[in-house]
Amino acid sequence: VQLQASGGGLVQAGDSLRLSCTGTATTPGTYSMAAWFRQAPGKQREWVAILSNGGRTQYGDSVKGRFTISRDNAKSTIYLEMNTLKPENTAVYYCNTRNTDGREYWGQGTLVTVSS
Repeated sequence: VQLQASGGGLVQAGDSLRLSCTGTATTPGTYSMAAWFRQAPGKQREWVAILSNGGRTQYGDSVKGRFTISRDNAKSTIYLEMNTLKPENTAVYYCNTRNTDGREYWGQGTLVTVSS
């Protein structure tokens, strides 16, 4: 499996959740960039956080200061730590990598539902 996302669930506003993304596409040295995207009901997919191979991170304006993208090379896993969740963060979250083989990979998505 190239990418598999997990960790979604139903939480209350203000709670935290950590998403994980792992697979052959997250093997250290095989990707130049990893990212999390999300798609809320009725909306277009949008990027949430980006992690470059060099370790630089970028975040969407709506999640800055609350979400953190990170990686564990020993586990070939990309994480998205989400704190102080809000109902508007409800979406299907997808992990994405751009790899050195020239391909782009997507995980299957994991649903995060935040109740008010």
